[in-house]
Amino acid sequence: MSQSLPPGATIGIVGGGQLGRMLAMAAARLGYRTAILEPDRACPAAQVANLHIVADYEDSRGLEQLANACDVITYEFENVPVTTARSLADRNTVYPPAEALEAAQDRLSEKIFFNTMGLATAPFTTVENGRDLAEGLARFGGNGILKTRRMGYDGKGQKIFRGATAQDVQEAAAEMGGVPLILEGLIPFEREISVIAARGLDGALAAYDPAENMHRNGILARSRVPAAVSAATAEAAREAAFAVLTALDYVGVVGIEFFVLDNGSILVNEMAPRVHNSGHWTEAACAVSQFEQHIRAITGLPLGDTGRHSDCVMENLLGPEQDRAPELLGEPGVVLHLYGKTEARLGRKMGHFTRLFPLSGRKQPVTGSGR
Repeated sequence: MSQSLPPGATIGIVGGGQLGRMLAMAAARLGYRTAILEPDRACPAAQVANLHIVADYEDSRGLEQLANACDVITYEFENVPVTTARSLADRNTVYPPAEALEAAQDRLSEKIFFNTMGLATAPFTTVENGRDLAEGLARFGGNGILKTRRMGYDGKGQKIFRGATAQDVQEAAAEMGGVPLILEGLIPFEREISVIAARGLDGALAAYDPAENMHRNGILARSRVPAAVSAATAEAAREAAFAVLTALDYVGVVGIEFFVLDNGSILVNEMAPRVHNSGHWTEAACAVSQFEQHIRAITGLPLGDTGRHSDCVMENLLGPEQDRAPELLGEPGVVLHLYGKTEARLGRKMGHFTRLFPLSGRKQPVTGSGR
C-alpha cells in the first residue's frame, strides 16, 4: 500500500479471540469493516465483526475467501501458522510480516535474534533429552525454567527448577520430552515490565509508557502504569523495542516483555507480534489505544498520540471473576470490558478492567524517527 486505506475498506483478522474483538471495535471507530477467519462459531470477535469466515487457519478455501474479501490482513495471536501468513501474503497485504511471526514462534530462534541484535537475555540452552537438561541445570546452578520452544502461553508448557535433583530431571524429561525444549536460567530480577510499541508504514515509531506486570499462576493478573523504574530504564526498554521493530521491517503493534535487574538494566524476555494483554490499559488511559494504533499502522494512517491522561492499574478477570461486573461498574474511575465468552472456565480470560487515577507526573508522548 502506498497510501492510507479509505473508510469503508475491509481489514482481515486471522483469529477471533478477545484481541480480534478489540481490533474489530477499533477498526469500526475509524470507519473500517472487518472480516475474521476463526473456526469457533461462538468466538468473541464474531459478535462485532462484519464477516465471520468459519474455517481452520490452514483451510485453503477459507484463506482464499479472506484474501478476496479484504484490503489488508493482520492477525491477533502469534501461533498463526507461518505458512498461513505467507499464503495470505501471496494474495494480499499482510502486517506484521511473516518474518516477525517466525521469529516469535520459537523461543530459541527468538532469543538468538535478540542476542544477534545486541539485546541481552537470560542465559539459555537447547534441550533434546534428559542429559541435555541435567547438563544445562548444572551450568545454571541447579535452577532454571524448562519451556517448550513453541506454542506455550500463560505459563503453559513450562516447569521451574530450584535446586533440581536427579529425580526432578528424570521426571521432567519424561513429562515434557518429545517436543523441542529450551532451558532458561533463573534471573533474580526486581520486576517485569512490558513496552507496547508500534511502527507505521512510513517507518515512524511510537511507544507507550512501560507497564509493570504481576502474574498469578503464570497468567498476567495486573499491569500498573507507571512502572516503578527509572527514566533511564524506561528509555532503554523503548529503544530496544524500536530496534526490534526496525530490524524486522515491522508494521503494526508489538508487545515486548523485559526483566529489570536490581541495577536498573534490562533483559529481553519475549515478544508478541500483535497487540498485547499488558497493553489493555491503553483502552482506558490513552486517547489512542493499542488497538487503534495497530489499525492506524496497518492501514497507512499516522500513528496516534501515546501519551496517557491517567495513571492506572489494569486487571484481568479470570473465569468466574467476571461476576464482579456489577460491583466494578458501580465504582467511579473504572473502565470495564467483558469479552462475551460463553464458558467461564477457571483461569480463562473473560474480561479486564482498568482503574484510573490522577497522573503522578505529566508524561510526554514517545516517538521515534523514521528509517
